[in-house]
Amino acid sequence: MTSCAVRVNEAVPTTAALPSTATLPPSMTAAPSDTPLPPPPPPTVAPVEGTTSTQINVRSEPSTAGNLLGILPPNTSVLIVGKDPGGNWWQILYDQGTDGKGWVTAQYVTATNPDAIPVVGGSSVDPNSGTVAIVQQQINVRSGPGTSFNALGTLNAQDVVSLTGKDSNGAWLQITYTAGPDGKGWVNAAFVQARGVENLPIITEAGQVVGTGTPTGIPLTPTPTIIPAWDDHDSQNNPLANVVFEPNGTRAFIYAGDVSSPQGDTEDWIQFKPDQQTILASITCTGSESLQVELLENGIPVDLEIGCGAQVKRILVKPNFTYLLHVSAASSTENLQYIHYTIKLETSS
Repeated sequence: MTSCAVRVNEAVPTTAALPSTATLPPSMTAAPSDTPLPPPPPPTVAPVEGTTSTQINVRSEPSTAGNLLGILPPNTSVLIVGKDPGGNWWQILYDQGTDGKGWVTAQYVTATNPDAIPVVGGSSVDPNSGTVAIVQQQINVRSGPGTSFNALGTLNAQDVVSLTGKDSNGAWLQITYTAGPDGKGWVNAAFVQARGVENLPIITEAGQVVGTGTPTGIPLTPTPTIIPAWDDHDSQNNPLANVVFEPNGTRAFIYAGDVSSPQGDTEDWIQFKPDQQTILASITCTGSESLQVELLENGIPVDLEIGCGAQVKRILVKPNFTYLLHVSAASSTENLQYIHYTIKLETSS
């Protein structure tokens, strides 16, 4: 005998013929109950069409610390499906990204209907719930809650970070950071915009959760520490941005950057080619206002009177000529001068 199953045909015993009886009417079979239909899928928001104004990076997260998925050239059409709670980053359909999506900075994309873009990512229902923060200036990410811990990298202004905890006095916040130990890092709470952090768990330097109670004392807000601008390695021959204005294409361009002196990135180069004889330009600044702006036409400096301030200036240019804006921090040999600036160039109609 083996353990294999053996089929046995059982003999059916023969029985004597039974007297015929009246046949009962067949019983009624109950009709099968109706299977409830699945709930309808939630309504989807139609993507909003957009166009890149310059070459931009596509990242896995709404942050410059997110993994680089690819690069889009100027005048590329994109489909926007969401934005971060601060409206500084837009999520687009992108085949190389997770779930076919990626993130780009909103300032480099012109959208047909930006008001129709829904908030996604982080706490999309309540951006102030303490799970999302927006970086206010370039800051270091550290391995622990304090400046004595190793620097893991930097975050830039308008980066969006996910909050996972805080230290015992709420002065440092733990964030999700891929390059950090266990995918975590710490940032100074004074340099990020966040609300509802009292609901975050308190985490020790060893990474243990010890409660969620609100600290009894309100920590003093530390004086912001100025740090040098991150060196982006651009030059006159390798500008940061390159935009071409066209009648049926790009009509406006916005760029945000930072420079510092005597340490850090002291200058930025922005290239553009107009299609008309007049360009409207404006520059707004935060930090030190010791910003110098120079305009070069085919490599030759031309007169330009523009500086920090919201006032719009008209610049006379030659159509189809190549121009360079040279932005730099005024030379300083003493205190660190840091300037965060936003330049807007627009074709005059």
